[in-house]
Amino acid sequence: MARHTGSVCKLCRREGLKIFLKGERCYTDKCAFERRAYAPGQHGQGRGKVSEYALQLREKQKVKRLYGLMEVQFANTFSKAERIKGVTGINLLALLEKRLDNVVYRLGMASSRREARILVTHGHFLVNGKKVDIPSFTVNVDDVITLREKSRALPMLAESVKAADKRGVPEWLALDTVGLKGTIKRQPEREDITMPITEQLIVELYSK
Repeated sequence: MARHTGSVCKLCRREGLKIFLKGERCYTDKCAFERRAYAPGQHGQGRGKVSEYALQLREKQKVKRLYGLMEVQFANTFSKAERIKGVTGINLLALLEKRLDNVVYRLGMASSRREARILVTHGHFLVNGKKVDIPSFTVNVDDVITLREKSRALPMLAESVKAADKRGVPEWLALDTVGLKGTIKRQPEREDITMPITEQLIVELYSK
């Protein structure tokens, strides 16, 4: 499945949840979801009762779009979560949270996960002093993510900091605003994920 290239605001409306795909704009009155909080399309306001399968599928689509993954990437991440000891749904969310692009976003060094993915791909970040340009790279406890010295003058960084003040940095991460670096303090836990996600629906979907 190809990456979505259309209006990302429609994705928020389709999932019935603001998933902050446009960074700072999502916090203003220009946000399309705030103005039209119903699904796009001719029948967006008249959708009736949905089936159990539809609920499961929508939950998977919502999480996939929230973290910016394609179908195969998401399925591979779920398979990895199944192989880890513990609760599969919680393992899945922890793996998604530990993606480098998500960590950059959660630290406030990008205003959206999409922007974070672009910054990582262009090699603007170091992990433990080494350049990493793979957005799906999995970070571990005590890893240090640093913005490269040459990248500190990026105009988008100032915008990112504004959005970060509104989002806050989760407790499993630590941010040094002076050195522009973040540290992984511990593994992310279920309580650290504040978005309304019902991961059990995704497990049920993949269990069919």
